Amino acid sequence: MTDRKPCRVCNFTRQKSYGLAVPSLDDLKVKGCEFLGFSSSDLVTVVLEDDGTIVQDQAYFLCLPSNTKFMLLQEKETWSPVRRMDGGTAWMARESVLLETDTVDTSIAEAPWWDLAQQLKQDLASIILMSEADLQALVDAPCSELASALGFQEKKAEDLQETLQGVLDRREEERQSKELLQLYLKAVEKEDRQEEEPSQPSQEGPDDEDLPDGMEVDSASGFMSRTLMVLKGKTSPETRLSTEDLQMVVSRGVEAMEQVLGWDSTRTTALLQACEAELTRRLQQIQAVQSIRSNAQLDSSQQSGERSAEEGVEAPAEGTD
Repeated sequence: MTDRKPCRVCNFTRQKSYGLAVPSLDDLKVKGCEFLGFSSSDLVTVVLEDDGTIVQDQAYFLCLPSNTKFMLLQEKETWSPVRRMDGGTAWMARESVLLETDTVDTSIAEAPWWDLAQQLKQDLASIILMSEADLQALVDAPCSELASALGFQEKKAEDLQETLQGVLDRREEERQSKELLQLYLKAVEKEDRQEEEPSQPSQEGPDDEDLPDGMEVDSASGFMSRTLMVLKGKTSPETRLSTEDLQMVVSRGVEAMEQVLGWDSTRTTALLQACEAELTRRLQQIQAVQSIRSNAQLDSSQQSGERSAEEGVEAPAEGTD
């Protein structure tokens, strides 16, 4: 039918993508949910895949060109830029940023932290969403080159790296606090036992051992190999993962993650609850930053309006004798 618009839909991980021909935005939601395997009762938000613009208006939908790619987001899922397959530590820059790379030294643009720097250049609040590996890459970047990539003075780049190191230190302190509490609870439980069974070696890997960056995606689970290694081998993995990885874990649900990790229901449920709590905390931080910005802009507008009003009152007075 001629009134149908050809378009494409994908989920927030971009691992599923389908072509559709629909006459309206509502039909896009219905058919998109069907193709992507969402429940018909799920509430979904439609955004443009390339920049995350929310599409709510039917007239705007009809104005978009044919074969526009849309992303359907379920509850607690958020749009994010495309990431390159490099172990989950770099985000591809947006088109506006890619155009700027022609004016930058090629060797710097190819550095592993370059795309992360461009993400910060777009929005410094994205620090909250980064994984520990992302933050460490920026901390380890040469300060002068980082300043050049961000368009900052070198002193400001140094301050930024100190801030990033502070974020890493705070996450490590939170993790150590949780580990101490777990050790205390285990000690109390051990004292309460009348008969002690011989201790068995832990099945988890050593916490202090650095995990190599995984560059491949596990075909069965869809997770980066490095993400799976963090989930299985690190304590408090929710503090180490990026927000996108946390969203992916939470959206899978307990049963699916049991199969991915090979854990029992109790352990898997505890992991998902921790990931969901960490995800909620980060999103609340983002909302707080946005609220502060909005209030600052409002105050600035009010002050500008007050100055204009004062100037308007003083102007006639200058012309009278």
